[in-house]
Amino acid sequence: MNLSAPISAASPDLARPADTTLRRGQSPEEMRATAEAFEASFLSQMFKPMFEGLSTDGPFGGGEGEATWRSFLIDAMAQQTVKAGGVGLADTVMSEMLKMQEQKPA
Repeated sequence: MNLSAPISAASPDLARPADTTLRRGQSPEEMRATAEAFEASFLSQMFKPMFEGLSTDGPFGGGEGEATWRSFLIDAMAQQTVKAGGVGLADTVMSEMLKMQEQKPA
């Protein structure tokens, strides 16, 4: 379905009462991506303290370059963790997003 096209009252998609994508915004796929992005951001913040005490000097250290790019490494690790199944935070966030979407606006 093309969401950029004008929606008319004659549209057959509007007749479905269970279709929440038109009434409230995001499709389930978009909500899942948002929930996973939230989990990755959360995990990234949790991973940062694990690397704060690491020294970047020594024979196998990366020096200033390693310190500069470490945040990107942490973000990539968090994204891979989510891709591998995560810790369940995305599922909880997704469930709450669905509940919020089902509520009637005040």
